[in-house]
Amino acid sequence: MGALLGAVGVGLGAFGAHALKASLEASGRFDTYETAVRYQFYHALALVMLGVLLQNAPGTSVKWFTWAGYAFVGGVFIFSGSLYTICFTGIKAFGAIAPIGGTALIAGWLLLLWGAAKSQ
Repeated sequence: MGALLGAVGVGLGAFGAHALKASLEASGRFDTYETAVRYQFYHALALVMLGVLLQNAPGTSVKWFTWAGYAFVGGVFIFSGSLYTICFTGIKAFGAIAPIGGTALIAGWLLLLWGAAKSQ
């Protein structure tokens, strides 16, 4: 999932920087789009890291790392997805959904921290 989100993030970033740049700048949404891509990519890398950690994790950490991965995936879909939706539709109401995704991303990092602490 991390590799897929990373590949899609690179594609969306390139698409936004080239094909969509003028329209995103005209609508004042270029920064919003870049934020969506950036957070998607950070968490794609985090998912890849989790995959590596899971290969060597002691049994007590596996469930925490797994839940961290679910939180990252859900958070990216909700956070970045809501920002992409704002950029493509102009419907600002989707901005109210972004904090839910942000909360899931924070939860993912806290679950990762907890799993790392449990593995010590």
